[in-house]
Amino acid sequence: MSESEIMEKVINILSPYAKNKEALKNATTDTSILKELEVNSSRLVDIIIAFEDEFDIEVGDGDADKVTTIGAAVGLIKSKI
Repeated sequence: MSESEIMEKVINILSPYAKNKEALKNATTDTSILKELEVNSSRLVDIIIAFEDEFDIEVGDGDADKVTTIGAAVGLIKSKI
C-alpha cells in the first residue's frame, strides 16, 4: 500500500473527529492532529483503535504517543503493514 493510499485512509478515519474541517481538507503530512485539526485528545484512543482495525496492525502505547501529525500516523502505519 502506498503512502498516499495510507494518508487517504488516515484522513477518512480522522474526519469524524476533526472539528476543523477546513484544515482537514487541506491536510498535509505536517498537519497536527490535535492543534490544527482540533481533535479532542481523549478521542486519540478511538483513532488509534480505528487505525488498528483498518490496517490490521497493533499500536503500542509508546507508538501511539508519537502520533502527533498525519505524517507521523502514516509513517507508523507504513512501518507496521
